[in-house]
Amino acid sequence: MNIRLNDVEARVLGSLIEKEITTPDYYPLSLNALVNACNQKSNREPVMNLDEAAVNRALDELTEKNLAAGTSGRDSRVLKYEHRLQEAFNFDRLETAILCVLLLRGPQTPGELRSRTERMHKFDDLEQVQFTLQRLMKREPPIVAVLPRRPGTKEARYAHLLSGELQAPVSAPEHAAESPFRSSNDTERIARLENAVARLEKELAETREHLAALQKQFE
Repeated sequence: MNIRLNDVEARVLGSLIEKEITTPDYYPLSLNALVNACNQKSNREPVMNLDEAAVNRALDELTEKNLAAGTSGRDSRVLKYEHRLQEAFNFDRLETAILCVLLLRGPQTPGELRSRTERMHKFDDLEQVQFTLQRLMKREPPIVAVLPRRPGTKEARYAHLLSGELQAPVSAPEHAAESPFRSSNDTERIARLENAVARLEKELAETREHLAALQKQFE
């Protein structure tokens, strides 16, 4: 299956996958909730500022590619949206978690992937992450590819191929290169902090939902 996603489509698809796993009670997503998910400031690289029109266009394209669909539940007349990744690829939970984070955050090392997928699937160790990446790389056509190591770094990064073949990276100025002294422990610590922020945002969203429901009872 040859699929080519643009940046907005990748963000929309990744957001739908993430919210299905991490906040199943609020999934499928309304258009407004999906816009907010796409524009989160945590667990997103780069941070985007998409409007409803842009997300709607991406949903139309994803629907054409059989990767998303609209649905209306019995309890709501508002049209909501869900992904169809499982029907398209038959991924297991490990593969889905890896691909989701790659869609939302771009190329990453195995250490970063292990930390940043924690809310979706807790990998036992880096070897399990590597094994999952290899399975995605051996698909036909491949879903993931390894990138050349950047100057001053020890770990290879991996990227998804749903947006097409990877282009050779443009050499960055020397001062912009990652520090060779940044350890995998630093990366995992930062990722843990990001996960903590994401959990707090989830709890805040749930609190707002409960308050809105209580307000409706007294209207």
